[in-house]
Amino acid sequence: MGVLMFWTLLLLVFVIALIISSIVAFLFHKPITKILSRFLTEDLAPTWKRYVIFAIYVVGISGGVRLWEIERYITPDRDQNILVLTTDRWLIEVFKTVIGTLQSSAWMLLVFFLFALVAYVVVKGFEAKKQKQ
Repeated sequence: MGVLMFWTLLLLVFVIALIISSIVAFLFHKPITKILSRFLTEDLAPTWKRYVIFAIYVVGISGGVRLWEIERYITPDRDQNILVLTTDRWLIEVFKTVIGTLQSSAWMLLVFFLFALVAYVVVKGFEAKKQKQ
C-alpha cells in the first residue's frame, strides 16, 4: 500500500506542476513573443519563443517535483523508519509543489526579463547613436 501511495503522490505532484507550468506559459506567451520579436529577426523569434516556453515547463516541473524530498516516503532513515503519507503530508506536498513550481518559474522569467531589459537598453543606445549621426 505504501508504494502505491508513493506512486500516486509522485504522479499527482507531476500533474500539478505540469498544470501550473502550463498556466505560467500561457500567461507569459504574449510578453515573451513581443520581447523576442523586438530583438530578434522574424525567422529567429519563434524558435527562441518555443525554447523559452519549453524552459518554463522544464524549470517549473523540476522545481515542483522535488524527488529528493518525496523519496523520504519509500527510503528508510537511519532508524529504519519510513515516513507515512497522511492527509496532512499530502496537503503539504501539494502545497510545496505549487510553491516550488511558481518559484522556479518566477526565477527563470526574472532572469529572462533582466536579459531582455539589458538588450533593450543596448538597442535603444544604438538607435540613439544612429539618430545623432
